[in-house]
Amino acid sequence: MLNETAEAVLTLLNEKGQTIVKGRSLHSPRAVGDAVQEFLGELGGLRTCIPQKMLQSFENDFERRSMEDMAFYDKNNQYYAVDCKTHNLNTVFNMPNLISVRRLANFYRNDTNVFCILIVEYEVKEKSIHYTNCHFKPIEAFSWNCLTIGALGWGQIQIANANVLNFEEKIDRKAWMLQLCDLLETFYNEEIAKIGERKHWFNDIKVFWEQK
Repeated sequence: MLNETAEAVLTLLNEKGQTIVKGRSLHSPRAVGDAVQEFLGELGGLRTCIPQKMLQSFENDFERRSMEDMAFYDKNNQYYAVDCKTHNLNTVFNMPNLISVRRLANFYRNDTNVFCILIVEYEVKEKSIHYTNCHFKPIEAFSWNCLTIGALGWGQIQIANANVLNFEEKIDRKAWMLQLCDLLETFYNEEIAKIGERKHWFNDIKVFWEQK
C-alpha cells in the first residue's frame, strides 16, 4: 500500500504541484517543504493517493510540535503517523531530524501504530519544481547504515545524509528496535564521557575565578 501511495503522490505532485511555490521561495527548502506538506495534508493530496479500499479515515489537524504532519487509519485499524519531508537534490548535504527516540519507543509499544516517513525529492528547474522521487516507508524500513542519533533531548533519530537512503527489503520491527537500544547504550556512554570532560573543564574555570 505505501509503495503504491508513493507512486501516486509523485504523479500528483508533478501534475498539480509544480507551481505551489514561486519566485525566490523556490530556493528556500523550508518554503518548499511547507508548501508540499500543505498540498498533501490540508489540501487533501495524500488522502486521494492512498488506495481508497484500504483507507478508513484521514487526519491533518496536528500541532507543529506533533510527531506526525498527517495520519490515517486503514481498514485493519492500523494507525499510520506520517512525517512529511522534502529534499532538494541540488543541495550537497542535509541531515533531517525524524523523531525523538523516547517518543518512538512509547509510540511503538502499540503494535498497531506505524511511524512513516514520506520523503519527496525534487529539483528546481525553469522557475518550477520538478519532483523526481517519493519514498513512503515505516521508519523501521530505513537501514541503520543511513541513520544516526543526534544529541537532542533523549536522542533524536536523524537521516545521516538525505542524499544516501538505504532501505531494508524485509522489515523486522523487533530487530530494528533492539538495534536502536544497542546504539543508544553506546550513544549514552559517549555522552556521559563528554559531560565528564565538560565538568572537568569548568572546574578549572572555577579555580581560575576563585584565585583572581
